[in-house]
Amino acid sequence: MSPGLSDADLAKIDRHLTATDSLLEAAYPGDSGSRQPVHTVYIPADQFTPDLASRWGAQALAAVEAAGGMESLATHVGIEAALIGPVAERVAHKLASEPIEDLRLDFEDGYGDRGDTEDADVVTAASKVSDAVASGSAPPFIGIRFKCFEKPTRARGLRTLDLFIGGLLDAGPLPDGLVLTLPKVTTTAQVEAMVIAVDALERAHGLEAGRIRFEVQVETPQLVLGADGRSPLAQLPVVAPGRISGLHYGTYDYSASLGIAAGYQSMEHPAADLAKEIMQLTVAGTGIRLSDGSTNILPVGERATEAWTLHARLVRRSLERGFYQGWDLHPHQLATRYLATYAFYRNGYPDAASRLRAYLAQEEGAVMDEPATARALAWFVLRGVQCGAIDAAEMAADIGIRVDELTVLAHPRLADNTLARS
Repeated sequence: MSPGLSDADLAKIDRHLTATDSLLEAAYPGDSGSRQPVHTVYIPADQFTPDLASRWGAQALAAVEAAGGMESLATHVGIEAALIGPVAERVAHKLASEPIEDLRLDFEDGYGDRGDTEDADVVTAASKVSDAVASGSAPPFIGIRFKCFEKPTRARGLRTLDLFIGGLLDAGPLPDGLVLTLPKVTTTAQVEAMVIAVDALERAHGLEAGRIRFEVQVETPQLVLGADGRSPLAQLPVVAPGRISGLHYGTYDYSASLGIAAGYQSMEHPAADLAKEIMQLTVAGTGIRLSDGSTNILPVGERATEAWTLHARLVRRSLERGFYQGWDLHPHQLATRYLATYAFYRNGYPDAASRLRAYLAQEEGAVMDEPATARALAWFVLRGVQCGAIDAAEMAADIGIRVDELTVLAHPRLADNTLARS
């Protein structure tokens, strides 16, 4: 049979799709498979000390003990009976060994306007963060949130960013887990301005191009739907390819901007779900991670158990909707953050492990999983391993692959049918 498409036709098609190929390569590289923290803790920047994470863990454990113990709390917040023992043991260990996965020293809302005295606090913060990283007491991910790029605070935010990066580099290389947060973004131009700033910082300090990445907080309606009727959110991967590490939903700023009464502002308000669904569409395939917001109903005082139950439910709700990270505002929230997260992964793990093992062995079963589903299953298990809900040895025994092989399977650009087996 003679081919109907000539070499000239094929070349024409390739030329027509050159721009598409470049867009997919630059803006949609897929996820790297690196670890994503399950939460971010925010504290006023001047309150940070190198032992903060261990102090928060101790406070969380003490609160749980005062409430009757980890298994009792797990029961009260609705963890399935069969999961309570394994989950409670793992959470207690987590709170003692790595209670905070991601910490943000806040120079924005949590810090306020202190004029030029902020300079000294930035220098001190950089020094203390460097000390914590060097001593091993820092969380795996750590950084700052500086003031937004609106005109009244732009110069202050940029100065804080500049001083912080310079202070870290005075002490040594930038931490591997450095995270920078750009808040209250309203336009793509503000994100482009942040790219200009980090480009300049990299040149000034002799850093590799692309070394400094940043998060964007989604706190304004203007970022979700712009004045021209388009969504600036959807343009972010294109205007800042490779620079944005995450989108974080800001529960209360966003809700207030829509005029929602304070008593109804919540992570599960329909307006919040709409914004987060658009965020989810925006980052699909880009490698940009998502974070849900926070609840300001804190587990303290006489209604602590009620607040713990609410927090655990909201954490579970976010996980079910594909938001694997959220904000925690108080040490006592750490307990339910990990109880709900670990229960989520432990509950889904047996089925995921069984299906992955069958997929890799090409065994027939009740479910015929395609490569895309296998990647999703691998991502689920990998996230569980990374946060401590699932043991690496347990996973290797149940599925028959190592963590590095699981990572390859989860990564859309690397996974294939030639995955090496241990």
